Amino acid sequence: MRLPTRLKPGARIRLERPLPVTAAVDRETDPAEAGLWSGCAERIWARVEDLYETACYPAIALCLRVDGRVLLDRVVGHARGNMPGDPKDGPRVRATPETPFCMFSASKAVTAMLVHMLDDRGLLHIADRVVEYIPEFGRHGKERVTIRHLLSHRAGIPMVAVDTNDLSILHDRQEILARFCDARLDHPPGRRLSYHALTGGFVLGEIVHRVTGRDINSVLQSEVVDPLELGTFGYGIEPDRVHEVALGAFTGPRPFFPASRIADRALGMSFPMAARLANERPFLESIVPSGNIIGTPDAICRFFELLRRGGEMDGIRIFEPRTIRRAANETAYMEMDFTLGLPIRYGIGFMLGARRISPFGPDSEEAFGHLGLMNIHCWADPSRRLSVALITTGRPLIGDHLVPLWKILASINHHVPKRP
Repeated sequence: MRLPTRLKPGARIRLERPLPVTAAVDRETDPAEAGLWSGCAERIWARVEDLYETACYPAIALCLRVDGRVLLDRVVGHARGNMPGDPKDGPRVRATPETPFCMFSASKAVTAMLVHMLDDRGLLHIADRVVEYIPEFGRHGKERVTIRHLLSHRAGIPMVAVDTNDLSILHDRQEILARFCDARLDHPPGRRLSYHALTGGFVLGEIVHRVTGRDINSVLQSEVVDPLELGTFGYGIEPDRVHEVALGAFTGPRPFFPASRIADRALGMSFPMAARLANERPFLESIVPSGNIIGTPDAICRFFELLRRGGEMDGIRIFEPRTIRRAANETAYMEMDFTLGLPIRYGIGFMLGARRISPFGPDSEEAFGHLGLMNIHCWADPSRRLSVALITTGRPLIGDHLVPLWKILASINHHVPKRP
């Protein structure tokens, strides 16, 4: 197959001047209070504006904390009305720091921590086989799959076909369960690393439901959100608030082979299709444990700040320090991921940073968190006393956005140095 010699321009948003930036000025503090150069926050934000100038993102939000202090809580762009194909003279709704954004696969970090919490309480055990909680799951060789396999992307069920014409299935717990029980293994459990974009989360969510008697969103709200008063942060959002969520769009050049195969392997559909379905009400209103936590940038950042602090914040303990250490325990040492086609470090529920190339920028060996579709980066880095929520609503895979995106990550790690 002949590959294109250059990337042709793809779908873009319309840029406006001055850039539509909204900041939570009441929350932002002078970096000097955290022992940093006073101008570092503006330097980092300038890199965000460079990324926005690629016209690949309807909106970009960045909430960044150092030592618990908010250095940046800003958004540039629009929640609605400025996606490719929207009328030029149509109404536009600016995104603000109070706008709810979907975390997509960064939700996996939250789901993993809830599972680890239940392990601490003796309601389940990470090393147990799934069939001990869901007996009907043990079909077609899946009786050997463990909870640990699910959390570390080694269960052997990286993809199960989804009917993209009827997302109402997302509200049918029994039908979802039946499909995963009937699924066949792609490879024996534990044999190889293969990113489970959606599948593992549904099984984990069912286990949580069976051991607690409540759905996973109810557990999240009562155990984390309500005690910390996080506000908007949960799987899906109430039907009467769907209109508040920032919409996303596939942008940039259409992926070509082999990049185009990543979506087919991970999602069972193309990236443009995934971007469109993510704006549909059934997705936004349902519970998708691997991919639809919706929250404000501040709430998302506060969750990772909680992890950075060892599980306690505002005098309230949510997780034990050892629970977080266990979840961040390395299980894949820059091993090739057969779904993503890239070498990645994984923990038991987290993606991990690395010395050179990682989801959290260079020189980030102690960082842990997760990526989301497509350029969403959420992480904690104890070595820098840093927590970050970088949320975007553009879905480009390849194109001229990659270098500016990397420069944001590198700028954060450069301006927030490691501390003893």
